[in-house]
Amino acid sequence: MAHASDRAARTPLILTVPGLGNSGPTHWQSIWERELEDCARAELGSWEKPNRNGWANQLNLAIRRAGRPVILVAHSLGCHAVAWWAALERPAYGEPVIGALLVAPPEVDVAPTDSRLKPFGPAPRGPLPFPSIVVGSHDDPYIRMHRARRLAQFWGSRFADAGAVGHINAASGLGAWPFGQFLLRTLQRAGTDAQRAEAGPVPHIPVDDAPGIDLSI
Repeated sequence: MAHASDRAARTPLILTVPGLGNSGPTHWQSIWERELEDCARAELGSWEKPNRNGWANQLNLAIRRAGRPVILVAHSLGCHAVAWWAALERPAYGEPVIGALLVAPPEVDVAPTDSRLKPFGPAPRGPLPFPSIVVGSHDDPYIRMHRARRLAQFWGSRFADAGAVGHINAASGLGAWPFGQFLLRTLQRAGTDAQRAEAGPVPHIPVDDAPGIDLSI
């Protein structure tokens, strides 16, 4: 039993971080929570009227309560909650978060499409202290593609081009979103490398098994 407990303590928790309005039952985040092992949601509260520091604090509580390594899977404004959590808490490299998938972060700096996004700007400019991938869509109504790439540069993240799939949400009709699960597996491998390494450069995120996929900054 002790060995099983040790393995559980080392197995990363996949912690989803929804955006404005939370994620409904047909959102890929909700599907992952139902279908993937060790996957749960960070309850940030105030889903309709988010507060930047409040969300960062709630995310911090969820991460600390996990009691084991965490991979964050954020969508929309949840991506900025992750960035602000890292900026405010200044966690050690790869501890306790070993990776983050940041999907469809909205514009918060230049004319946000929703006034509730503005308090999350300006977006933090520092590199995140864990391997990360920002995912953008060519027809996302909440941010232009070149601005999503700029966020990846700010945060020291790799960039993944998801194609033209809107805001990469339930309305996009992605189901369990296989491409996102591929990116998650990629992060899990990179996170394992991060756990093995002491503070230093973010490990390279391999993309050899995804020909044709743009994972550049």
